[in-house]
Amino acid sequence: MKKYITIFCAVFLAVLSVSAQNSEQDYLNRYNLLLKNLGPSGVGMETLLDRWEAAYPDDVNMVLGKFSYYFAKSQKTEVVRKEQPKFLGQPPVMTLKDSLGHSVNYFEETFFVDSLFGKAEYQIDKIIKKYPDRLDFRFLKVSALIAYEKESPDMALSELKALVNYNCLDSPSWEYPNVKADQDFFKAAIQDFCFAFYKTGTVSSYSAFRDISELMLKYYPEDPLFMDNMGSYYLVAAGNPKMALKYYNKVLKKNPGDITAIKNSILLARNEKNRKLEKKSLQRLAKYSQDSTERKSAEIRLESLHK
Repeated sequence: MKKYITIFCAVFLAVLSVSAQNSEQDYLNRYNLLLKNLGPSGVGMETLLDRWEAAYPDDVNMVLGKFSYYFAKSQKTEVVRKEQPKFLGQPPVMTLKDSLGHSVNYFEETFFVDSLFGKAEYQIDKIIKKYPDRLDFRFLKVSALIAYEKESPDMALSELKALVNYNCLDSPSWEYPNVKADQDFFKAAIQDFCFAFYKTGTVSSYSAFRDISELMLKYYPEDPLFMDNMGSYYLVAAGNPKMALKYYNKVLKKNPGDITAIKNSILLARNEKNRKLEKKSLQRLAKYSQDSTERKSAEIRLESLHK
């Protein structure tokens, strides 16, 4: 899937840019120098940001800097033991053996100080209130909430639902730096967030994945991206292959070459030991895939099924 945005907040800790008055530019230059050498919450950063705020309380780059400061300051990463094979969609950083020879997985987990995260959220809300149609700021808040909530993205889901409704009911003129923020961009970005929910792999995150996909289909009922999502939800999270296949067939009726629907139909067919469906789906893969190795593999599998 082609990415239009990077949904994790580290992207916003990069160097800021602005067209501003000289004195504001001076603060920005000093900020960027500190950021480069010491990071968003390094020594001296809070003092600089406080002075910047006192001089220019409405400077958007100052507020972004304060968001980055509090967001970074609120986090602490630890290596923790967990029973599951994956955590938030990620493999363990190391696996050791206990005294009985059983594998023990250890994962990196980020913990947040609620009060500091609340200060970060306050800063980004200030910016959104002033620039309601800056889509990058909206995405920044959702990304921060996803990181903060981890397995249970309730606030992120609520924020994203409100954003989708605002987009589809109010038709704002979105702005996003160096990007044409049209509806195709918006849908691709929402799909990135859907993917983040899906990858997390918890009951709550799967539900968020489903809810956003359903909401997008309410406004874009023929969009294959979100129909594929619903198929994936029913196949993987709900364990309902019959319902999943209904969505994949709907996608393939509209676009017989939809590779996501084709591959997931193959997976479904193999899980259900449905040779007829597998043959049909493999024929489509051999016809429509742009990957020569993938086409060849499909042809070889078809030959084996015909023996």
